[in-house]
Amino acid sequence: MADINDEIEQFFEAYEKRFAEGLAGTAVAEETAKVFADFFVEASPQGITGGKNDQSFLDAVPQGYDFYRSIGITKMEIRQLDITELNELHYMVEVYWESFYEKDGEPDSIEFSVIYLLQHLNGALKVFAYITGDEQAVLRERGLI
Repeated sequence: MADINDEIEQFFEAYEKRFAEGLAGTAVAEETAKVFADFFVEASPQGITGGKNDQSFLDAVPQGYDFYRSIGITKMEIRQLDITELNELHYMVEVYWESFYEKDGEPDSIEFSVIYLLQHLNGALKVFAYITGDEQAVLRERGLI
């Protein structure tokens, strides 16, 4: 399992790098879409939604980065990965993020985690689901939205 753990770590290092590029205004929608399954599920306090990895997803990716930039997010860094093998093809990865932002000229950060469910098939890792906490409540609490 050591090899797959290395592959998963590299997968999320690339994810973190792509997020930084997206925040900087670089077009990363196609690269972002490549790491998601053809259909994926999101679970959050707002409920459970599913979406196709199609043109509407590609269109939504830059809007997400625009939103984060607009509320002062400057950087996202991974602090820790906890990898759990579910079976030979599926993995649960809890990613502990630190989100850096500026509000009223003062730098600060928010720590949070996201649980990603990955499938390793045909030599590629794909996100087929992710679970988030109440990001909107934390952003409101910090006065970002």
